[in-house]
Amino acid sequence: MDAMTTYAPGEREALIARACEESTSTDPLEVFEEVTSLPFVRMHGPEHHVLDGACLLAAYRNAGGKIDLDAALAELASRGLKMPGAMCGMWGACGSTTSVGAALSIIEGTGPLTTDESWGGHLAVSSQALLKMAEVGGPRCCKRDAYISLREGTRYVCDSLGIKLGWHEPRCKFHQRNAQCLGERCPFFPPA
Repeated sequence: MDAMTTYAPGEREALIARACEESTSTDPLEVFEEVTSLPFVRMHGPEHHVLDGACLLAAYRNAGGKIDLDAALAELASRGLKMPGAMCGMWGACGSTTSVGAALSIIEGTGPLTTDESWGGHLAVSSQALLKMAEVGGPRCCKRDAYISLREGTRYVCDSLGIKLGWHEPRCKFHQRNAQCLGERCPFFPPA
């Protein structure tokens, strides 16, 4: 099935979870690139509300992080499916950022009443990612926003949790599919 196929709620996310479970990479961006190359992932869409955090969870597990990946992905899907599409333009928060924040809260077991530093740490990751997105400006690009969110989430996991994740700076492979691409204004646009 391809990106244009109609899926019932949760089907696309189940395919994403399966693909993340099969990845062996410790680099969240590499997991993202693997999964987004599959035909059921659209250029833009609310699947990023699950996909982006799922890539971080998979890389975390692959790098030795102690997590039940199946249970974590199921919880992330439950949370991500509650977020509406177009959050970036209509709510002032990006679904990619909230997905990565949800993944961090699942890793650390953080909730609304948590009193340790993880509560504020996850908010700092989200706010830093949103600030970087705001600096680039719109219109939305789910891939660009994923690169930013995953970079901030990866830094947090490496610095605060002591799990060594891989990372490489992305060069967008999607710009030709994005009718609203910012071109040279995007920090991930490939050089000419």
